[in-house]
This record gives sequence, structure tokens and C-alpha cells, in this order.
Amino acid sequence: MTRNKKTTKAKEPIRLRMKNLKNGNKSLYLDTYRDGKRSYEFLKLYLVPETDKNTRRQNHATLTAAYKIKADRIIEFTNREAGISQAHKGQKIYLLDWMQQYKDNQQKRSRKDGYQIDMAIRILTTYAGDKVTMDKVDKGFCKGYIDYLLTAYKPNGKPVRQTTAHNYYRVVNGALNAAVREDIIKFNPFTKLCSSDKIHKPESKREYMTIDEVRKLIATPMRHPQVKAAYLFSCFCGLRISDINALTWADVYEDGGQTRLQVVMQKTKVPIYLPLSPEALRWMPKRNGKKPEEKVFQLPSTVTVNILLKPWAKSAGIDKHVTFHTARHTFATMMLTLGADLYTTSKLLGHTDVRMTQIYAKIINRKKDEAVNLVNGLFD
Repeated sequence: MTRNKKTTKAKEPIRLRMKNLKNGNKSLYLDTYRDGKRSYEFLKLYLVPETDKNTRRQNHATLTAAYKIKADRIIEFTNREAGISQAHKGQKIYLLDWMQQYKDNQQKRSRKDGYQIDMAIRILTTYAGDKVTMDKVDKGFCKGYIDYLLTAYKPNGKPVRQTTAHNYYRVVNGALNAAVREDIIKFNPFTKLCSSDKIHKPESKREYMTIDEVRKLIATPMRHPQVKAAYLFSCFCGLRISDINALTWADVYEDGGQTRLQVVMQKTKVPIYLPLSPEALRWMPKRNGKKPEEKVFQLPSTVTVNILLKPWAKSAGIDKHVTFHTARHTFATMMLTLGADLYTTSKLLGHTDVRMTQIYAKIINRKKDEAVNLVNGLFD
């Protein structure tokens, strides 16, 4: 007796899906899976709650249109797989739909730039409307968007700061780079702009303590000893407050007589293996039999910590804008001042790119310039 062979149903490369909206409608979109990557195309078509014959008829027409678009996309997909020339799919996708999809993809990757993407979507809407398709995003569009950010966009009646404008430029630039990777557009038109036409992030000021100021802080009492200890610990190891708050005794270990930390940095998720100097160990609490999962430092909230630091620094005679992060800047500038090379300092800070550390080298160079110029006028 012969057995009937099981037939395997091929998975559709493109599926029509629905997204529930707050107003009760359902947004229709296409879900495409190709080469292990998933992408979405929002169709600007919506199903409404079926309350009568007219709404049912309306939904039927909407679904018919959506399935027609799906069929067209499957034909395009098949032609592309067969190497048949076709119009680029970016012609079919609205820029704002892609920005929303980019935001969703960023959230899936645990990126925390959703607010900035939302703001960029609003700005793009006021700049060009909501009917711009991806194939219309060219060099002129991008140059106009930058000009709009720098001159015409005035949410509070005045132009935004360059740092803010850079953030909204960076978001759209990142979304277009992602669109290139998804084969939605052939290239990112921002790359066609010359450097002077782009928005560059202004160099931020790094507030830090000098070695003499660190000595003053050590000598000045503070009403919350754990906060003082944590701040000075950071001055000698460079950890952010988020990493110090997450630090447990399981992260501390001995290696050939050297105490080290094994830390996955909270901000970048980059693991670092950090040796601790005797000065750093001086400010780390004693373990006293605590379990591996227990925290090394017991600190109040970051807001409270920063509030406590200000009167302490003032009592020490330091007139600077002090936050906990100045301890990290202090560690970086101290290492370079004392002769550590840029690459080693970068690794101690957990930077993924040595260019992130170069800002501290510029600070040191300015201090050198100031030092050699101290002799000016002495011998006239």
C-alpha cells in the first residue's frame, strides 16, 4: 500500500498583516522576509470597525486593494530573484512609514532613540508633508532638510541649538543608512553632501577635577560617606555611576595579586576587565562577608547623588559644575596627564572607538599650551 506523500506548503515571502490602532482601526502592512531579514511596508490603508453594511463594504474594498498591492510586490520579489530589471521598491514606500519602521526596529534592538525619531518624523512632516516616497529623497531634499533645521524650524520661536539640530539630522541619516541596507534605496543622499553642508556636533565641554582638586575633595568631609567614596572611586577607575550602581561582589576578583573588575558596561553593553589601583581600592567598601550577588556600593538615586555633590565641592573650595560624571572625566584626564597613552586610556574607559577618547587628549594639549605660555612677558 502506497503512502500519500506529504506536501509542504511554501512560505509566502510577503504577508499581509494588521496592526491594531488606538482608535479601533487596523493598519494594513506588508511583512517581507528575505535572506534572513525582515522589513515592513505600511500601506496607508485601514480597516474600520464593521458597524453596518457600508463599513463592511468599505473594508472589503480596502482588503481587495491591499491584496492587489501584495500581489504586485510578490511579482516584484519574484522578478528580482530571477534577475529581471524592475523599478526600485523605494518608489512604493513613504518616507514617514519607513521612519516609523526604523523606530520599531531600533526599539527591538533596545536602542533608546525613540523620542528623537518621533521628533524627526514631526519635523519631516512640517518640512515636506507626509506623501514623500523614498525615491524622492535625494541630495536636494537632504540639503533642504538641513537648511530647515538650522533656519526655519523654531519650536519655541527661535532656532534650535546646533546640538539639537545635529540629533535630528543624525536620526534621519541613520534611517537612510538602514534603508540602504534593506535595499529600499540605492544610496544615502546625505553622503553626496560636502562636509560643510552637514550639521556637525559641537565639541562638548568636559568638566573635570585637577589632581590638586581631587586632593581637596579627599580632605573635605561629606555627610553621605558612601557618595564621597563612590565619586572618588570613579575618579580612580573611570566607571560611570550606572556601572557603579550595578557593581556586585561577583564582579570583583583577584588575579596574581591584582584586584580587577569584570564589568559589562550598562551604557554600551561592552565588557571590560579593569585593574584597580591602590587609590581606587582605598575608596571601595570592604566586603565583610557579603554574598557575591550583593551590591558593592549602596547609593541613593542619581539625582540625589548629584545634589549631594554640589555643596561638598563648594566646601572644598571648588567652583565648578560638578556632577558624578565629572569623576569619569577626571580619571581620563588624569591618566593622560600622568603619561598613559591614548589607546590604553581608551580601553580603561571602555570606549569602542579611540576617537571618543581624543577629546581628553585635546584638553591635555590645551593645558600644555597654557603651561608654556606662562613665561610670556617675564623676560621683556
